[in-house]
Amino acid sequence: MRRLVRSAALAGALVAACSASLPAPAARRATSVSVTFVGDSIADSLSYVPTAEQALARGFHVRYDLRVCRRLASTGCPYSGGIPPSALDAIHQDGEGVGQVLVVDVGYNDDPAQYRRGMDDVIQTALALGVRRIVWITLREAQPVYRETNAVIRTEARRFPQVDVADWNAGSAGRPWFRSDGLHLTADGATALATWLRPYLLRAAAEVRSA
Repeated sequence: MRRLVRSAALAGALVAACSASLPAPAARRATSVSVTFVGDSIADSLSYVPTAEQALARGFHVRYDLRVCRRLASTGCPYSGGIPPSALDAIHQDGEGVGQVLVVDVGYNDDPAQYRRGMDDVIQTALALGVRRIVWITLREAQPVYRETNAVIRTEARRFPQVDVADWNAGSAGRPWFRSDGLHLTADGATALATWLRPYLLRAAAEVRSA
């Protein structure tokens, strides 16, 4: 489901908050970075907790493209809502509208053997469309296959200075944020994901502004 976090109420609140504490030029810079967050059903937990989405997006133009059964570069698995486009297809469809920062949280439905090629295609496509920074989230290693995918993420990310790895496996270790499968998030978990991810978004935005 795609949702653009640009409601008039939220924008008004952001302007009021920034104006109270920052000079006008800084206030304008606070909302100057556009972000697309592409994810699968794990990240889609954010859609059930609007306050989590809003907290993560505060100060940015964030577009959420989170779909159940999404895969990185191949057609997604079928479910009751249909068959989702891959992350790669979604980025192609966005074109230059993808923005300056891309967040990727996809891989739980993927074969690790194919993930490297898909990751390379996503990164190359995003950079060609004007993305300046990419935040790539690791998978929670609830199964050995996800450990293999994480190894690919870390190895491939080292090839691209524009990619920052956000280690969700480490950040979520031992936390009571998950449903019975150890992967999908509770409401508290969705809020925790947004809180944990926000510093990575702030860092990526700072790097975009300083370039």
